[in-house]
Amino acid sequence: MSDSEAGGGRARFVQVFLAQRARMEALVSRRVGCRATASDLVQDLFLRFWRRPEVKVEALDTYLLRSASNLAIDYLRSEGSRDRAAEGLHDPDEPQGSQAPEQALEVDHDLQRIEMALRALPERTRQIFLLNRIHGCTYGEIAKAMQLSQSAVEKHMMRALEACKASVAEPASPLRRPGSARR
Repeated sequence: MSDSEAGGGRARFVQVFLAQRARMEALVSRRVGCRATASDLVQDLFLRFWRRPEVKVEALDTYLLRSASNLAIDYLRSEGSRDRAAEGLHDPDEPQGSQAPEQALEVDHDLQRIEMALRALPERTRQIFLLNRIHGCTYGEIAKAMQLSQSAVEKHMMRALEACKASVAEPASPLRRPGSARR
């Protein structure tokens, strides 16, 4: 691909993104309940697309809206996971503050590793996982909606679950936090 073709693709992307930005922010804002968070998430979406190799998509506007919707779902999932983990750390029979801070830190690290594993999955695999685990769709419903076989949906789910399991299988080194660079 020539430089002028690559530049033309980027220019088209920017043009479509800017035309859809208000719709994406409104969509994400309705889902997450915060305009500032929605604006941040849509900006993150722009950066994700900008940094990766150009993807040829016929209906880029629809693709961006769907991506924004998926990003909102990812955000809500990660926030919900953190809330549930925080609630699960507190034993109602135990006085508050008596739990080991190490346990809370370990749970937070596990959630971070799972979140990173899910973000690293191919988009289709992550979308199938979220439809099943967050939205409660059956494999059959997902297969029909995504025009896949049920077997393909099962394989995607197996990959997603294996990635989540593998992300917490190895305990994090106590000397470094997950996500920090090794030296």
